[in-house]
Amino acid sequence: MKTIRHLAAGLLLLTGILHVPPIIKNPSDPNALPMLVFGIVYFTIGVLLYLDIKYSKYLGLIFPLIGLATGFGVVGIKNWTAMLTLLFAIDAVVAICCVLLILKRVKA
Repeated sequence: MKTIRHLAAGLLLLTGILHVPPIIKNPSDPNALPMLVFGIVYFTIGVLLYLDIKYSKYLGLIFPLIGLATGFGVVGIKNWTAMLTLLFAIDAVVAICCVLLILKRVKA
């Protein structure tokens, strides 16, 4: 389970970093600031998950699901890019990893 936790933490750190370029590239974009905020939250959760803090697995499940829902709802299919595909894929993998970690902890 340590490997799954480190995978999820690494992906959260990566996606946290990947949320920064939109604010640098186009600061006037109304979606850029919320993406930066989500990036900071993802990066923080990645650190917490790596350190195995008590509720980090639940945060690692909740925030990627919020990100997926927000991405589909706010950005929509008409503004779809390869970067969004990567971010959505990372969110899905992190959510699956955190579900596995939560289920394993409940059984133990």
